[in-house]
Amino acid sequence: MSLFNPSLHFRYLAKLYIKNLLSILFGLSFSFAAIDYFQHVQKLELSSNYKILYIFYMWQEALGLLYPLAIVFALIMTKLSLIKNNTMGAFHTFGYDKKRLFIPLFTVGSLTYLIFLILHTTQFSYAKDKAEFLLENKLGAYNVNDLFFKYNDTFVYITKLDPIEKKIEDITIFKVEGYQVRYTINAPIATFDGEIWTAHDATLKTHIYEKNELKRYTVEHKERIETLEGYKPKIIESLYEGKALNIIDAYTTWNLLNKQNISSNKIRSSLYDKIVVPLFSIALLLILFFKLPFHARMMNMGTVIALSLAATFVIWGILFGLSQMAANGILLPELTAILPIVLLWAYAIYIYFTDERSLT
Repeated sequence: MSLFNPSLHFRYLAKLYIKNLLSILFGLSFSFAAIDYFQHVQKLELSSNYKILYIFYMWQEALGLLYPLAIVFALIMTKLSLIKNNTMGAFHTFGYDKKRLFIPLFTVGSLTYLIFLILHTTQFSYAKDKAEFLLENKLGAYNVNDLFFKYNDTFVYITKLDPIEKKIEDITIFKVEGYQVRYTINAPIATFDGEIWTAHDATLKTHIYEKNELKRYTVEHKERIETLEGYKPKIIESLYEGKALNIIDAYTTWNLLNKQNISSNKIRSSLYDKIVVPLFSIALLLILFFKLPFHARMMNMGTVIALSLAATFVIWGILFGLSQMAANGILLPELTAILPIVLLWAYAIYIYFTDERSLT
């Protein structure tokens, strides 16, 4: 068997698992989008085209939220189907052990995780924000107003930010030492070139102090002043309006906050939610595949399904709750995301290397 020419059993199990995965994923996501639409249909005072667009955005949000559950549910559905049709017993009869049968499912589950990981580096992560603009009937109203934040050793006030046009209207930057304002920079317009903001037609006022008393100030006019290096419009919007960030922007924001000595708990929590937390589905994939009975005579179908689904929902719910605690600053994100996933994976790896039984 090779990567480009997999064995017959690999193709059979992978095809069956993919079919179940897609049916569950699209079923769950479309149901989520439809329920959300009917909950908010009264607020969508828009044309039918925009209503369809709203459903599409919420469907994207549902895909990103529910795909870990679909990975696990598809495993349960696939294995129970194999047991019910006595296919699993036939595989064992021909000498296939659990580890060999697990490889196709693990491969498909891991590829699914990687696909969504890549999607979360794109505009896919912003689907919910776009849907909320439609819900609030603010088509094209992407402006963010009255922002105040720290940048290096200065403070910045922005009257209006347009993240789509990548433009700031009326920006003021001032440096404070102790109780004294050393200088202020004010510009009516600032534009973003992809790396840094450029304030145009800026006015620089430098305050002159004598014996800690303000005596006078000097005024200079600057055609261009570069500032806010690395502060992408989407990053500013997310930091101060609570909007979503994709993986790349979240990582950039994390580095920026570290440089400013500002708490990055919320950003780290968001980043771990997209990268680390979904790995619980791959760990559960392994645990359930090895722990679910391999023959119908060894199991009560209804009980097995109920327990498997309950365990999945409980773990997913606990991780979601911990994520909310990290986002609100109650616990460190490393304790709510990385530690539980490491423990779950440690147990999964233990199961993989210690469960050598082939028929139970």
